[in-house]
Amino acid sequence: MHTPAAKVSGYVVLLIVQIVFLLLFWLFVRYEKSAMPSQLGAEDAGSANEHVSKYPQFQDVQVMIFIGFGFLMTFLRKYGYSATGYTLFMSALVVQWSVLMKGFLHMEGGKISLSLESIIDADIAAAVPLISMGALLGRTTPIQLLCMSIFEVALFAANEYLALNVLSICDCGGSITVHAFGAYFGLAVALMLRPSSDQNEAGKHEGANYASDIFAMIGTTFLWVYWPSFNSVLASGSGGERAILNTFLALAAATVTTFVVSALVSHENKLDMVHVQNSTLAGGVAVGTVCNLLLGAHGAVLIGIIAGTVSVLGYRYLTPWLTSQLRLHDTCGVHNLHGMPALISAIASAIYASLATADDYQSELQDIFPAMVGSNSTSSQIMGGLGRNASTQAGYQLFGIALTLLIAIGGGILTGAVLKYTSFRNLQKDEQHQDEQYWEVPALENKEE
Repeated sequence: MHTPAAKVSGYVVLLIVQIVFLLLFWLFVRYEKSAMPSQLGAEDAGSANEHVSKYPQFQDVQVMIFIGFGFLMTFLRKYGYSATGYTLFMSALVVQWSVLMKGFLHMEGGKISLSLESIIDADIAAAVPLISMGALLGRTTPIQLLCMSIFEVALFAANEYLALNVLSICDCGGSITVHAFGAYFGLAVALMLRPSSDQNEAGKHEGANYASDIFAMIGTTFLWVYWPSFNSVLASGSGGERAILNTFLALAAATVTTFVVSALVSHENKLDMVHVQNSTLAGGVAVGTVCNLLLGAHGAVLIGIIAGTVSVLGYRYLTPWLTSQLRLHDTCGVHNLHGMPALISAIASAIYASLATADDYQSELQDIFPAMVGSNSTSSQIMGGLGRNASTQAGYQLFGIALTLLIAIGGGILTGAVLKYTSFRNLQKDEQHQDEQYWEVPALENKEE
């Protein structure tokens, strides 16, 4: 059991981290020009209005992060306080850290510009450690989550910079840089923290009840409704509308497929609530990287069907195998919701990149595949300003997911080793998947088994 002194020291560390953030914001962060009072010219006014026009989508992303993710993880019957509370805590922490980390990679004059777009970027970044937390849900302490988030967001920012600015890949909805990174980083940490062979059975409280499953469906519904905004918020031009259309169709197709496949593979051909809560969302992940491309309605639907099928089969067959053979406990099944659908999205991006032409995309090719037209991107400068051909861009898309997997898994293994073999205290088997360790829980709940 944690002593009161140990718990207090952990929260003191959290306070110190927040004070460090305060100092870094004071030293380096300044409002972007559009957020400053001035005699606005037409160009400045247009820039300010463009940022403000994204506020509704920013609100949608906020709902996904703070409500959708939080309630989706309330399926554990005695871990609802932690699922929603730690989601709020980690998101608030990561938003600040992401502004700083991403800002350090794009500094101008030694300062970081703060705008609505940078906050939207930071909100999206908050999804990364939340995805990883899903793989570890119920088996870590708050201080371990803090440590994991700090390391992970630093690596995420570096990987995203390499993927988008150096390799110049297309990843509008973040399936490669956000979903794949978060899933496989979390799985690598979970692998390092896996139980011994004699404690590999499910924990005493590692399960749902009727009420907790209904609360988790609230999270599913919010994520489903707002996922088109998540995928489209950073898209430009007509690509933004395509991102909304493609994401919606992929989600719809994945949902129908999930219900069908779940009934086919589940016991007594009954629907499995785990599949409905998670696999219905797989289409939003699988279409993310390519959501602003010219998929056609049929392409978006096909991606959704594939994603829903793969996700349900993963929950039904792959997750139990990983648990029994590798002792890898993926509590929320992030491999099936985020990992494999992200791989599908990366493969789809290579296929559609190989088909991209200037005639099809017109002036938008510059925004979607900047390296194909020869631009100011780092990769184009390395190539002497020459544009890539379509097949080369497809290769870069595959290299982008390979690099992401390498950094995520490598970083997760190192982070997991730190959490396991240093002074961090690990929860014992009988302490996992319950709120009582760190929350004041009503006495009635404490007495329930």
